[in-house]
Amino acid sequence: MPTTLSSWIARRGLCVLLLVCAFEQAQAQAQTQAPAQAQAQVQATSLAPQAPEIAAHAYLLIDVTAQQVLAQSNADQLVEPASLTKLMSAYLVFQALKAKKISLEQTLPVSERAWKMQGSRMFIDPKMQVPVLDLIKGMIVQSGNDATVVLAEGVGGSVEHFVAMMNSQAQTLGMKNTTYKNPEGLPAPGHTTTAKDLGVLAVRLMQDFPEFVGYYAIKQYHLPGTPAANQNNRNLLLFRDPSVDGLKTGHTDAAGFCLVATAKRDAPAVGARRLLSILLGATSENARATETQKLLNWGYSAYEAVKLFDASQALLSPAVWKGKSSTVKLGRFQPIVVAIPAGASSRLQTQVARPEPLVAPFQRGQSVGSLKVTLDQQPWVELPLVVLETVEQAGWLGRTWDAVRLGVK
Repeated sequence: MPTTLSSWIARRGLCVLLLVCAFEQAQAQAQTQAPAQAQAQVQATSLAPQAPEIAAHAYLLIDVTAQQVLAQSNADQLVEPASLTKLMSAYLVFQALKAKKISLEQTLPVSERAWKMQGSRMFIDPKMQVPVLDLIKGMIVQSGNDATVVLAEGVGGSVEHFVAMMNSQAQTLGMKNTTYKNPEGLPAPGHTTTAKDLGVLAVRLMQDFPEFVGYYAIKQYHLPGTPAANQNNRNLLLFRDPSVDGLKTGHTDAAGFCLVATAKRDAPAVGARRLLSILLGATSENARATETQKLLNWGYSAYEAVKLFDASQALLSPAVWKGKSSTVKLGRFQPIVVAIPAGASSRLQTQVARPEPLVAPFQRGQSVGSLKVTLDQQPWVELPLVVLETVEQAGWLGRTWDAVRLGVK
């Protein structure tokens, strides 16, 4: 009898253990798959304000604060980026500065290759050793092809290796339709991108390197001892609109006149609200500025920003199974702001979607569920929620007990 009883207990214990293992594996798979389903943003196009007529081949308007696209046309069409290429070159230079691989005070030699570059120039020559800071200003303000090549050689060792770095970084950022052939943007077969990819790059440039993006607001620059003929920033909106603080112009015969511009204006209860415009293929320097201004002004007036929740505010704290804590806090580390048609805030509703049951462990920053925002009962935007505080897994006894309770439930 004792042997039979002990065998029965052993068998039951093994069954419980197998149940725990199987259940934990299933829940791990469910919770791994859940975040991917919460990444997509959905906007009810029937409710979106009608964008103005924009005289350009392609455009894209992004509310950076709300992480929403407000308007677009031909945003996925392949185009030549011209000097907008230098946004990626700058990204890699800023990355090298942040990693302390180079410094702003460090000087770099001017190669024959850089000196002989065609197009926009900083007017540097092989007799010079130029500080990185001045080369950055030359690349951004003067759109200097010579300065860009010097920086590419200094960061990548060679232009060819730097271009390989550019393409690798583009893939890392999710710029799936971008291929670089050079660092400066002169026409080359296969050197193409899209408005959507440029939007991804510009947003990440501002988010990842806030300490350096102030260079894009400089209106005039030239290196002492060089001609001042190319000292004015070609972004005319820097001179026309005090809310505009970047980013970059581009022009070739094939690309037309292009401008990636960003502005920051105060919004009630939100604070600084940033919009980003990508405009490609305008007919003139003045047209790209005028059309971009029209797009930015429309974005600020047709849409209003509404803050739904504060940064790191727990939207809910649902129960957790098999954890050292009985609940998990879900929210976002940034304020949750949505852009909606002006005057529509009273018609907003929110709902949280999450997997059930929630089984520990949960790591801080892990995506769990999403916040669904509807306007007039139509899907407007969906934002992934993350774990605000880590919840560690309970011990074996606690996990086993919760597995039994879940089985009964």
